[in-house]
Amino acid sequence: MKALVCVKRVIDYNVKPRVKSDGTGVDLANVKMSMNPFDEIAVEEAIRLKEKGVVTEIVAVSVGPAKAQETLRTALAMGADRAVLVQVDDGVDVEPLAVAKIIKGVVGEEAPGLIITGKQAIDDDSNQVGQMLAALLGRPQGTFANEVTVEGDSVVVKREIDGGLETVKLALPAVVTTDLRLNEPRYASLPNIMKAKSKPLATKSPADYGVDIAPRLKTLKVAEPAVRSAGIKVADVDALVAKVKELGIA
Repeated sequence: MKALVCVKRVIDYNVKPRVKSDGTGVDLANVKMSMNPFDEIAVEEAIRLKEKGVVTEIVAVSVGPAKAQETLRTALAMGADRAVLVQVDDGVDVEPLAVAKIIKGVVGEEAPGLIITGKQAIDDDSNQVGQMLAALLGRPQGTFANEVTVEGDSVVVKREIDGGLETVKLALPAVVTTDLRLNEPRYASLPNIMKAKSKPLATKSPADYGVDIAPRLKTLKVAEPAVRSAGIKVADVDALVAKVKELGIA
C-alpha cells in the first residue's frame, strides 16, 4: 500500500512571530522556517507503518514556494521515498480549500491507499485541509488520531475528542489527520540527509491540476495580542468578592 503524506513549510515553532509594522501580515524576513510539527508526526507515522510492512512506499507532498523543497527534503531524510512540490509564487498564501483540491489532484495521480496529514498547521490553525480533502475524495476520515492500526482492508483510528478517546474503523482508502500524542518524530541521521538529496522530487503547479488559487478571503489587519495587565493582591475573601463585583465578572 502506498501512503501519501502532506507537509507544510511554516515558521519554526521555537520562533516568536513578528507582525509587520503596517499590520498587513507576519514578518518572514530572516525567520527560521521548518516543517509543521503535526506534519512531522504524520511523516513519522507513515514511516512506522512502512517498517511494519504495511506501507510499501511513502510519497510526501507540499504546496508552497520553491523553498518548500527544503521541507520535503527533510521528509525524505526521515524516510519518505519520493516527494512532490506543487509550487506557487513566494508570498502566496494558498487557502485550505485550494490546497485540498490540489492534493486531490495528486491523489488522482498517485492512488494512495492511505493519506496522512497533520491535523492543522501552526501558522494559520485552520484545521480544514484533511476534512475538506476527505469530502472531495468521498473517502472516510479519522481526524485527531492518537493511535493508527491497519487491519487488512481497514484502518482503526483512536481519536482524541473532548470527552476522551473515540475509536473508529475506516475502510481503505482513507484520510487520517494526526494529533500531538500519536508519536514522537525521529531525527534524520546525517547519512539519510545525504541520501535525501538524490531521492526523486517532482515539481508541479496548481494549473497542472486545474486549481485556481486566487484568494477568496481578504486579511484586513494582523495585530499582536494585547499585553496582559499585571494582577493585584487582595487581603481576604471579602475583598476578592468586592473586586469581582466591581469588575462585573459575577
